Amino acid sequence: MNILIVEDDLVQMKLAHVVLSYAGYNVSKAHRAEEAWETIQTNRPTIILLDLSLPGIDGIALTRKIRNDRSVCEIPIIAITSYPDRYTRFEALKAGCSAYMVKPIDTRFLPKAIENTKRDFKIIYEKNLIDPPFETEF
Repeated sequence: MNILIVEDDLVQMKLAHVVLSYAGYNVSKAHRAEEAWETIQTNRPTIILLDLSLPGIDGIALTRKIRNDRSVCEIPIIAITSYPDRYTRFEALKAGCSAYMVKPIDTRFLPKAIENTKRDFKIIYEKNLIDPPFETEF
């Protein structure tokens, strides 16, 4: 399984990279939304771990761009953020994130969270319980 980590905090990125690599995942990294979009187009990940507070184009805008592109719209996205408030969570899920995690991420549960998100997202699309959220252009 290929995981793309999109995170501008080098410590958080390295921690997630080490944990996920140790768990057996192939991990790609991007520090900015533009770099992430390029990686998504060329090396389609199985799941994306996305910081919402990126410099420039933020994680919410990148999520909308992914959800608006039919070639990659079904990739599960786990939002990660330092903001535990309801509004941020609501905006992330409304934009199309599949799950939401608050930093600091508990590394003991990160691999399980990825497996659960992938499983849940697959079930939803296979059973046609929801349509991909195509709403806003990037």
